Amino acid sequence: MIISSLKYKEKIDTYSELNRKIEAYWDSRSDDFSKTRRKELEGPSAKAWSRLLQEKLPQGKKLHILDIGTGAGFFAILLGKLGHVMTGIDMSGEMLHEAKLNALAYGVPAKFKKMNAQELDFESESFDAVISRNLTWTLPDAMVAYQEWQRVLKPNGVLLNFDSDYGRETFSKKENQEHVHANIQQELIDTCNSIKDSVRISDHRRPGWDTAYLQSLHMEVAVEADIAPRVHNDPNMQYDDVPLFAITARKVFHTDDF
Repeated sequence: MIISSLKYKEKIDTYSELNRKIEAYWDSRSDDFSKTRRKELEGPSAKAWSRLLQEKLPQGKKLHILDIGTGAGFFAILLGKLGHVMTGIDMSGEMLHEAKLNALAYGVPAKFKKMNAQELDFESESFDAVISRNLTWTLPDAMVAYQEWQRVLKPNGVLLNFDSDYGRETFSKKENQEHVHANIQQELIDTCNSIKDSVRISDHRRPGWDTAYLQSLHMEVAVEADIAPRVHNDPNMQYDDVPLFAITARKVFHTDDF
């Protein structure tokens, strides 16, 4: 029993340290990251993302949407401009500061809260949709995150997750100044690789793993293997070559849940 307790404490300490490392990483990147997202909001990719999101989200009504890992508020602003009620969360206080400034600049009345994506402080069945971009590859426990995201969805609610299978990749400094990651310092790149190598999801092949796990949570899942050609359409912005997949998962409503 003592050994088990010690192992549990060691696991919690490791988890907490990794969370602190991830938060510090995104705090450090907040300014440049926000500039990139503002450039996207002003360019052709904003319209492309808006079309894609409207295609995948429920139509015909105002939705309450949770943007997890909102970063500088890109999705919160796009979807807020479409008339949806937006709540954005992030672990990084500096990112949230940028998100608030950006939302104010675009006249979008979104709410932003500092929160762990794996420990949501919301009632069950609170949102019509949950959305995330380029987040799950950094999470210490993606299974716990998916359970939480499913929990806060209303019956028939939709989860949209846009991410890449970075597990087998090694990040390196980008010399091309048009690349969206051109100005990231080597120290931060090393930290990014360290985070990637520390999280369990990097051991899985994606989005196959995500699909199987979400289905185990009784969600109906559809996957688009690579949406990058649809949304990375700004000739002045260069992105990574790793496919950007889109997962659409619906929380299935069962009468035997009652």
